[in-house]
Amino acid sequence: MSTDSRTMRDRMLAGDLYIADDPELGEAMLRAQDLTDAYNTTPARDPAARRRLLEELLGEIGEGVDIRPPFRVDYGSHIRIGARTFANYGLIALDVAPITIGADVQIGTNVQLLTPTHPVEPGPRRDKWEAAQPIVIGDNVWLGSGAIVLPGVTIGDDTVVGAGAVVTKDLPAGVVAVGNPARVIRTVDRP
Repeated sequence: MSTDSRTMRDRMLAGDLYIADDPELGEAMLRAQDLTDAYNTTPARDPAARRRLLEELLGEIGEGVDIRPPFRVDYGSHIRIGARTFANYGLIALDVAPITIGADVQIGTNVQLLTPTHPVEPGPRRDKWEAAQPIVIGDNVWLGSGAIVLPGVTIGDDTVVGAGAVVTKDLPAGVVAVGNPARVIRTVDRP
């Protein structure tokens, strides 16, 4: 791995193994922590200030997005959120790889969107190598409270993920999925 001349940031963004304990990545994470700390302590009565902080933190944010604190990210800049999306208290979005959230998405309390992966082999894991895979959430999705979405997952439009479900693989559009691992239990009527 030492023959690769790319920066750790370049490796990370390519989805390849990288070491997170890197000065450039460390500074980007500190910036995100500063912004989320400020966001999480900004009064609800100051929505304009909250919006400015989200615009500075996130890669893209649509109109009418509402994220209730506390909110935590790794970098923030790899997150894109569509218009009118609502995230209730306690969203964790670890955006080592891109996280794309569509429009009109409903996110329950304490949902986790987790892009990082770690080697199964003990040596590289001990040496602190990691990687990541993107997460894509379609339009009009509902993620129930406590749902966990794992690396590399895409969830189709109009899908409902039940509370506490662990989504380990892609879900098609227009279904209800529950459990650990999440499994489709039915389809939903779509307009």
